[in-house]
Amino acid sequence: MGLSIGQVAERTGLSVHALRFYEREGLLADPVRRESNGRRVYTEDDVDWLDMCIKFRSSGMPLDTIRKYTDLVRQGPGNEQDRLALLRSHQDYVSAQIQELNECLNVITHKVDIYTESLADGTADCLWVDAGPTDASAAS
Repeated sequence: MGLSIGQVAERTGLSVHALRFYEREGLLADPVRRESNGRRVYTEDDVDWLDMCIKFRSSGMPLDTIRKYTDLVRQGPGNEQDRLALLRSHQDYVSAQIQELNECLNVITHKVDIYTESLADGTADCLWVDAGPTDASAAS
């Protein structure tokens, strides 16, 4: 027994509109089956594929790249090197994003430490007070 579009929306967190969009844009590995009344019937494989697509999108993969990956999968065996190259390229992109976010987190953690220490010492009122270019606390 298959899953309705509403059930898939609930399971994936995508709206019904988004599911139709994914189908229309050719982002599903297999065509969605239809009942005799025209209602879409999804499989567990469809849900797994959509979950992967959601992770790709959440990690910043453009729809065109997801479509290209989907097209390669649909073509079947023989293009695994192309798929791997596409995935490695995105992996590099995500790794760079993580590195940049870690650098941001380091700055924020440093600021939290400064504020925590200043509040504990009772010197927080001096943070970001413009006391001239030689005052180190002005840079806090």
